[in-house]
Amino acid sequence: MLQQIRDWKPIEVDCEKVIAAFEFKRFRLVEIEGLHIYQDGLDRQLEACGLDSDIILFASRHRSKDGRQILTVHPTGNTKEAKYGGHPMELAAAAPQAMRSIFLNLKTLAKNEDFEVTLESTHHGPTDLRTPSIFVEIGSSEQEWVDPVAGRIVANAILMLDNENVPVAVGFGGNHYAPRQTKLIEGAGVAFGHIFPTYKLDDLDETLVRQAFERSCGDIAYLDRKSMNARQRNRLIEIIEGLGYDVLRESDIREMDGVPWQFCLELRKKMKDICPQGRTRITESIKSDLKMACKSCVCPKVKVATISPELLREAEKVDRTRLRNFLDVYSIAYLEHKNGSFSHIVIGIDDDCARLVAEELTNECINILKEHYDVRYEKDEGILYLITSKFSPALARKLGITSGPLFGALARGEAVTVDDRIVKPEMVYEIVEKPIRIKNIYID
Repeated sequence: MLQQIRDWKPIEVDCEKVIAAFEFKRFRLVEIEGLHIYQDGLDRQLEACGLDSDIILFASRHRSKDGRQILTVHPTGNTKEAKYGGHPMELAAAAPQAMRSIFLNLKTLAKNEDFEVTLESTHHGPTDLRTPSIFVEIGSSEQEWVDPVAGRIVANAILMLDNENVPVAVGFGGNHYAPRQTKLIEGAGVAFGHIFPTYKLDDLDETLVRQAFERSCGDIAYLDRKSMNARQRNRLIEIIEGLGYDVLRESDIREMDGVPWQFCLELRKKMKDICPQGRTRITESIKSDLKMACKSCVCPKVKVATISPELLREAEKVDRTRLRNFLDVYSIAYLEHKNGSFSHIVIGIDDDCARLVAEELTNECINILKEHYDVRYEKDEGILYLITSKFSPALARKLGITSGPLFGALARGEAVTVDDRIVKPEMVYEIVEKPIRIKNIYID
């Protein structure tokens, strides 16, 4: 089908392995002897014939017992023995950006057809390829292999190849068709290199995991946590983090969508310094600003401002929703601790933005607290006092009231009668002032 839909020009090649070769613009179509899965060293052999390339795409067929109509993409490699080509415990160089591009092209082109489009986990050979490669397959029976609709979809998806610069994840867990990783590629700005299903996780040691990252040019790891047990998860995290890579959750990856990866790296580095177990929240406003700011090859540096952590904590206790709504309006990123509470760090793409938002956030926290407390601000000391009244058992006892139902009534703000004497709540309440140290604030 590739030959039918474009005007390919034949090229002469003196090479035993090559049956025929053609060129069209930036693509070269090469027909070779032998099954694709047994083509270890193919890139070097083609290079010796003058057919070197940046990427190898194997247009192939997928066989499955369930007979589903399916279009797939996947890298190649073996985690154990080499039953179907390649070498044992060896992974080929993957092509994550190309795999993402072709997958998305397939999804678009197959939208009104009966074919399912999915990633597959890493499997079979060849494995001895230094040039990045992927398989693009039609499945799952002879009926689909000769289907002209499927052939046209795959051919066009390949010719529409356009690499996008997004972070690359190495995937762990799930079944052979990697459902969680497939959904992430479709719905977030991430590419996947090598992917290992749950049934292969116990085959992975540090050497194979290192191979996976190096031969995927991986930036991060993604674990389909629900598909694996705690032992597998903890062992993998220890290996991956020991190699110096971050393990991100699905929500973290989706949070980065639309944000240049260089800025994400800066942000994650800052987060590790400030809030190692936390999560980054990136507002839509800063995503828009970053698209403009990063049009050149250099993204702006992360700028940080802080507010009083105690002030933020007290305001969050009173009205967390209001604070989140406030933060989400601004062109910033902010951090959340592992328990979900806000960090006192405000992150912007320039000093003025971060500082101004920190000042506005400080005032918003104060306004929230003013609606729920009496406040007093000592400017010279830089201290804001939250003033509350609190039931005092000691004052109640001085008035002859013992603990029990009368204590409870007074604590609820109800007057009680003791020896024909009325005791009002304000008689047994004491004023409590809680200090919060703040500098450079203005209270109107």
